[in-house]
Amino acid sequence: MYKQTPKPIKQILLAMLCLSIEHLAYAAGPFTTGAGALSTDILAILTPVAVIAVMVLGALAWFGRISWTVAVASMIGIVLVFGAQQIVTWVRGLFGV
Repeated sequence: MYKQTPKPIKQILLAMLCLSIEHLAYAAGPFTTGAGALSTDILAILTPVAVIAVMVLGALAWFGRISWTVAVASMIGIVLVFGAQQIVTWVRGLFGV
C-alpha cells in the first residue's frame, strides 16, 4: 500500500497553497501591466515630438504663417496623449467601473 505523508508536511503544503492563492488574488493582470508599460513607452517617445511641435507652431505663429487647423489638431493631440490616463479615469468614473 501507499505510505502516508506525515502531518507536518501536509500542513506546510496547505499553508503554501493558501499563500500562493492570496498572492494570485493580489497580482496585477497581464493586460494591466502591459498597458501601463505601453503607455509609459508612448509618453517617452511622444514627449520630445510634442515639444518640437509646440516650438514649430510658435515659430509659425511668430511669422504669421500658422494654419489654425494644424494648430488646433496639434493641441488636441497633445491633450489626448498626455491626458489619456485622466480621461480614462473620468470615463471609468462616469460608468462606475
